[in-house]
Amino acid sequence: MKRILEHTDQVSSVAFSPDGQILAVGVGDGTVQLWQVANGANLYTLEGHTGPVTSVAFSPDGQILATGSGDDAIWLWQVVDGTPLRTLEHAFGVWSMAFSPDGQTLASGLDDTTVRLWRTADGALLRILRGHIGPVRSVAFSPDGQTLISGARDDTVQLWRVADGAILRTLEVYTNSVYSAAFSPDNRILAAGALDGTVRLWRTTDGALLRALKGHTGPVESVAFSPDGQTLASGSLDHTVRLWRVSDGAPLGVLGGHTAPVTSVAFSPDGTLLASGSWDCTVQLLG
Repeated sequence: MKRILEHTDQVSSVAFSPDGQILAVGVGDGTVQLWQVANGANLYTLEGHTGPVTSVAFSPDGQILATGSGDDAIWLWQVVDGTPLRTLEHAFGVWSMAFSPDGQTLASGLDDTTVRLWRTADGALLRILRGHIGPVRSVAFSPDGQTLISGARDDTVQLWRVADGAILRTLEVYTNSVYSAAFSPDNRILAAGALDGTVRLWRTTDGALLRALKGHTGPVESVAFSPDGQTLASGSLDHTVRLWRVSDGAPLGVLGGHTAPVTSVAFSPDGTLLASGSWDCTVQLLG
């Protein structure tokens, strides 16, 4: 099954709701489109940002949607009706966001090289994590919520202890900016997409490099593990999505169809659908 959701501007980010019924799409015109996955119907449009929406993330309970933008702000919305709850102001553009597994904390990666942790309930700034020397393009919590990873354009991935903000480990990607990073569902593997078109897999426990997945001919903008952890999807500026077998890094296939860079990929919670967003102003749903 293949479905194409068309938008009026470039797509920068996609995310499924925890129940898999809604797809949120961040668009270059500053809007966020929410779609009903079952039939492709457009539910409603969230308006408030004045810059491209670079990141969208649902809270674990599915009640809140966070949207980050180049306009230096994160908006929190009530999913049921699209009502804005609050705005988290930044001094620099927001590249990436992630909710902690318990939904109590929101992390944001910024152009100013920092990662910020916010309390979801009231929007209070909890902590600023400093250690990168380049814009932070990706943030993600480990499944147990104890560790946060951040990938940046300083050629590194940082692992942070959430409890106190201490740096646990720095993973070098040599001379390649990191555009995307993700934990596997079992917390054993960390994946990162880089400027050179590779996807690197590390062992979480000791930071050992397991392998580098090669095949893309452009920077890897987004990586996502399937819910069962057996498959990794990577979206690239080379207009393609590639699928990889996590256990040995074997290529499983190349998904074409986009006519511009692929900026975001996401699996549905049940693993039956893969969404890819692109600068060609579309989202493709494959399943």
